[in-house]
Amino acid sequence: MTDPSADGTSGGLAAGLGRGSAVLAVLTVQVVAFWAATAAGRPTLYALFAMASAGVIAAATGGGLRGALAAVAGTLLLGALWWVAGHPLFAAALRPLADLLAGIPLVGSLVPTDPGPRGPWVFLLGPVALSGVVALADEAWTGVAAATLGSVLVVALGLPVALFLARQDPDLVLSAARDPEVSAMLFLSVYAPLLAAGVAVVFGVPLAHLLARGFPGQAVVESLVDLPLVVPHSVAGLLVLFGFGEGGAFPGLTVLGGLAGMVLALTFVSAPFAVNAAREAIESVPREYDRAARVHGAGPLGTFLRVTLPLSYRGILTGGVLAWARAVSEFGAVAIVAYSVTYLSPATGREVTTQHAPVFIYNTYVTAGLAESGAVATLLLALSGAIFLAIRWLAYDGTGGVL
Repeated sequence: MTDPSADGTSGGLAAGLGRGSAVLAVLTVQVVAFWAATAAGRPTLYALFAMASAGVIAAATGGGLRGALAAVAGTLLLGALWWVAGHPLFAAALRPLADLLAGIPLVGSLVPTDPGPRGPWVFLLGPVALSGVVALADEAWTGVAAATLGSVLVVALGLPVALFLARQDPDLVLSAARDPEVSAMLFLSVYAPLLAAGVAVVFGVPLAHLLARGFPGQAVVESLVDLPLVVPHSVAGLLVLFGFGEGGAFPGLTVLGGLAGMVLALTFVSAPFAVNAAREAIESVPREYDRAARVHGAGPLGTFLRVTLPLSYRGILTGGVLAWARAVSEFGAVAIVAYSVTYLSPATGREVTTQHAPVFIYNTYVTAGLAESGAVATLLLALSGAIFLAIRWLAYDGTGGVL
């Protein structure tokens, strides 16, 4: 088969500018549009722009007149919906529909109580209208419409983050960054989840290997591994206290209010991510490779270390990162087990009493208010994002995996 990108009909934008330059150009346009919409006090306009620009990007990378026309049609359709949704007749016409949907369980809470505001209705009806366009059009439109529809979720995830960062007070953020208590909290919020992720990977990868190969009673073990995903977080904290606290498996270990208890709680809630990701990565390695290694004299351990692990390490690393991220965000279990943690900090060599980031931010919100807690959350968000980018860069050997 011929590579579609070879004749310039696919990947036009990336081929013309280079991948990094194309990404930088797109990000620059999005930042400018976001700044303009926020400055005008109309963030919903940026959300519509982001959805429409996704179609334009898909058309630019796919090439062709049909793709460009599809992008223009999607943009005009969203603009038309925005204009129509602001008309008083539209609000009056939607009042019976809003009243009808409001009476349906689970659906009524998602419907705007006032049909007048057009933003929510555009996001509810826009994807439906675009799906209709896709159904009536040929395959040349599909990629553009899919990009536009998919961007609805991207906007829903990214817009709150962007607005959160745009509304922070730089002076408060700098003041929080200089606060020794915040620094101690940030260190613990990276250090303890890192320990938990390490435990989850070290003990989870062998378990994932067994699950990938299969054994009698596997369903029971899989249920235990996935149990923390469905257990309420506060219940997870109680399970850790009963299992490892006073009268539990480790009677001489300080679990309540100690670093060990915090790590145990974080490991409990994050282990499924490490095990499941490692299992999927190991399952993706063809079994024929294992058999070939065994035929050439390699033992089970040698086969795993020399064949399976090198081919699945990225998935295992992804599981470790997900476990770390899950541990960073944990609140309920930590609030039960280690609301305040006293431990010997390796950063200072002194005994420190501090709190995990979610607990600290919640306390700051309750005692100091939204602005101060937002400043602390900004620091945690920046630190977590930097660690994610660094790990992705290392995982992809600096070959551009970040972008």
